[in-house]
Amino acid sequence: MMEASTPSTRPCRGLPELSYPFHDRDVLVTACGRICLRHKKINLSTVLAGQTIGNKEIDDGLWLISFMHHDLGYIDLEQRSLRPLDNPFGPRLSPMS
Repeated sequence: MMEASTPSTRPCRGLPELSYPFHDRDVLVTACGRICLRHKKINLSTVLAGQTIGNKEIDDGLWLISFMHHDLGYIDLEQRSLRPLDNPFGPRLSPMS
């Protein structure tokens, strides 16, 4: 019987160390997909668990959330919710662009 695939010879190194120099804070997303921002817990997504995201306050209580070079949406601290952008993988909006 013939193998359908063979193991890669290249090692998987994962993502590089992420930092967000144009943001106010770098925050690690918990295993359950949350971040803590100004003592408030905000649910993002378990997809981002263990990853570092960037937070930038753009208005009083309104924070831009970014992952790598993509702006994901805005957190309103009063409502404790993430308002996603229509297409976070479209044109970049943050100063990182």
